[in-house]
Amino acid sequence: MNILGGYDIEDVAVGMSATFSKTITEADIVLFAGVSGDNNAIHINEEFAETTLFAGRIAHGMLTASVISAAVANKLPGPGAIYMNQNLNFRAPVKPGDTVHATVTVKEIVLDRRRVVLTTICRVKGLVVIDGEALVKVGSSKTTKLTKALCADTAASNGN
Repeated sequence: MNILGGYDIEDVAVGMSATFSKTITEADIVLFAGVSGDNNAIHINEEFAETTLFAGRIAHGMLTASVISAAVANKLPGPGAIYMNQNLNFRAPVKPGDTVHATVTVKEIVLDRRRVVLTTICRVKGLVVIDGEALVKVGSSKTTKLTKALCADTAASNGN
C-alpha cells in the first residue's frame, strides 16, 4: 500500500473488488446542476418530469456515475489512483433518495504500465443502473521506496 492507504500495482490482484455507497439527495441534484450547468428539466422541474416516461425527476447520469469515481478514489485502488478512462452504459434511472452502490472489480492488470482495468457497476436496490469499464493508473511500491530514498538523501545533503 502507498502512504495514503491506496493500493500499489504490486498489491492489486485480478478479482479484487470494493463497493462505495451513496444516497443521492435533493441537495446533490441541485448542487450538481449548478456545478455542471446541466439544468435539464428532467432533473430540476418536478412538474415537467412527471410528464415523462420516468414519472418524476431523476438524478443526472454523471452524478450517479460519480459514485464510481468515489469507489476508485476511496476504495480500489484508492488514494493516489489516477483515472484515465471510463466508459458508461446507463441502464436505468436513479431518483432522489435512491442509494447507489458502486462496485469496482479488477479485471486486468498491465503491470509494466502500472495500469488496472476495472469493471464498474452501479446498482440501486439490486438493479443495475450503470455498468462499464475504467482504466486507472496506480503507483508502485518500487518507485515509492526510491522517492523516499531520494528525499532522504536530499534532506541529508541539505543538512536537514
